Amino acid sequence: MDLFDYMRSNTQEKESPLASRLRPASLDEVVGQKHIIGKDKLLYRAIEADKLGSVIFYGPPGTGKTTLAKVIANTTKANFRQINATVAGKKDMEEVVREAKDALGMYGRKTILFVDEIHRFNKGQQDYLLPFVEDGTLILIGATTENPYFEVNGALLSRSRVFELKALEKEDIKELIQRAVYDKEKGMGSYDARIDDDAMEFLADVANGDARAALNAVELGILTTGRGSDGRIHIDLNVAQECIQKRAVRYDKGGDNHYDTISAFIKSMRGSDPDAAVYYLARMLYAGEDIKFIARRIMIHAAEDVGIADPRALVVAVSAAQAVERVGMPEAQIILAEAAIYVATAPKSNSAAAAIGEAMEAVRKERTMPVPVHLQDKHYKGAEKLGHGKGYLYPHDYPNHYVKQQYLPDGMEKQNFYHMSDQGYEQDVQKYFAFLKK
Repeated sequence: MDLFDYMRSNTQEKESPLASRLRPASLDEVVGQKHIIGKDKLLYRAIEADKLGSVIFYGPPGTGKTTLAKVIANTTKANFRQINATVAGKKDMEEVVREAKDALGMYGRKTILFVDEIHRFNKGQQDYLLPFVEDGTLILIGATTENPYFEVNGALLSRSRVFELKALEKEDIKELIQRAVYDKEKGMGSYDARIDDDAMEFLADVANGDARAALNAVELGILTTGRGSDGRIHIDLNVAQECIQKRAVRYDKGGDNHYDTISAFIKSMRGSDPDAAVYYLARMLYAGEDIKFIARRIMIHAAEDVGIADPRALVVAVSAAQAVERVGMPEAQIILAEAAIYVATAPKSNSAAAAIGEAMEAVRKERTMPVPVHLQDKHYKGAEKLGHGKGYLYPHDYPNHYVKQQYLPDGMEKQNFYHMSDQGYEQDVQKYFAFLKK
């Protein structure tokens, strides 16, 4: 490194964005992701021992993929090179490989290559790296926001271990905001700023697990806000809203607003009002409500209030829940809206919920009678000799695949738990049962 490179490096470090300056230098400084870098976890031990193999870090923006790569760079004895797949070409990779071969051949030193946004490499570029990863010339660290099982070559994946990074928790974001405002060495503590609790809560909420979004807002707020009468910079809720370009909605996830809004959302779907359902859905999404929580409520509603009147409602709700986890925001809002509208406009029946409620009550209150002999399992050792299963009538041997026989325990033959409604698909169920029993 010559004098100009040294001066450029120093200037870049001082002038780089706050999110970059706050990157931890060691594993113990990393916030969040304890499921992969807790002290008892494989990745932590591999980095500490400098025995890391090729890995792919996969997760949403702002969750620490590049941060972990930088920590590895600070702790490893291997040469560390970084390229970005959006701008790097074959020439850049050839240069890295040449240097890696020299370092390994002359000094026995390995080279770690960090490829940011590796999903941007085409198949040919990924294939070029494969033999050098395979023979140990390079240890690859790839970072991607896209599912690597779709975007990274199978051969490269098979030689790497995939670690999924999760969106940071709200408390993680708050810890980083505290560092950003008050840390004088890496943060902006020298500006003598303070942040109100409600402003910090708001930023941690709307960041939606993206640390970079919250830190960028903090930096903008401190740099653009004048000092108050006490000579300090005050980051209040209004400043926080301006800096992240989002209005705070009165919505406390642990308080009345949370419960009132989700209650209104569910009752609007139950009441077959899709407009109200979508409105309350929008309020929750805007306030940063957990999309998995919303999806769970739609699934429960589909089973409890739509039920057998339209069994497809539960299929739609479950599919939506799986989809929002894979897609994430902002696109997840479309998936949730589709599911909410479907269940709101579906015919309603709570017969399934009522049936299990009555059956549970019967089990709780009444004596548990034995299973009728003809329904007992005859296949385990000695069961058939005891008469288990004797007298069972196999429905498929009879017309319409139905034969009348006792299924409830003795003394309960006339109990009725499932009371069919005349809504939607249950009309067909009624007709079918009438046909069987005529």
